[in-house]
Amino acid sequence: MNLLGVFLGIGCIILTMVLEGTHPTALINLPAFIIVVGTTVCCTLVQFSISDILGAAKSFLWIIVPPRLNLVSQAEFLTGISTTARQQGLLALESSIGSANDEYTRTGILMIVDGVDKQTLSLLLENAIDIEQAKLEVNAKYFESLGGYSPTMGIIGAVLGLIHAMSLLDKPDLLGPAIAVAFVATIYGLVLANLIAIPASNRIRAINSQMAMYKYMTLEALVSIAAGEHTMMLKRRVSLFTGKSPE
Repeated sequence: MNLLGVFLGIGCIILTMVLEGTHPTALINLPAFIIVVGTTVCCTLVQFSISDILGAAKSFLWIIVPPRLNLVSQAEFLTGISTTARQQGLLALESSIGSANDEYTRTGILMIVDGVDKQTLSLLLENAIDIEQAKLEVNAKYFESLGGYSPTMGIIGAVLGLIHAMSLLDKPDLLGPAIAVAFVATIYGLVLANLIAIPASNRIRAINSQMAMYKYMTLEALVSIAAGEHTMMLKRRVSLFTGKSPE
């Protein structure tokens, strides 16, 4: 998912309205927007902390610019430092720390240089992945919650609109437009849930999984290096993640 999908979805809704003879401006209603978006966000304030919400907002940017996770490039880098370690020793890897693409890899190489045994290395790196995944899951759950609350808030907005419409029973010329406006809140709630929040939640989870796979591949390779395994064995390990046969 990216923002293009959101715009295309909204575009389909507007096109349908035009084809049916309804002007798109009928969807513009500030009170409906406030009650749906405002109260939905307020609901999430009960469930999540401010720091959680800020973290979720930051992860939403992944939909525009997702993290660059090149498994093949990382595998080549890990293969290279494995060769260096076998030819020059583990201490020679210190010069490779600055060339690593991410902090996780740099930390792992530094632990190898510091002489951390392979069992401890594996445990520490795996714990780092688990902790990060637990934190990132909160971001996905936030948007999932948005998608769960917003349709209900849309119904509340529609009911409030209908209450207002009922006060216009003695003004038939205003009754129809008032009822139409009431249902705009329902549309807002459904669009926020099904076109933005829930897809964003699923997209963030997909990126989380990709990040975990990237780091598990790195973990396997670093443990292989720490154990002194042959570079070909490392290639076999990382090939399970990249899908490329070891050469």
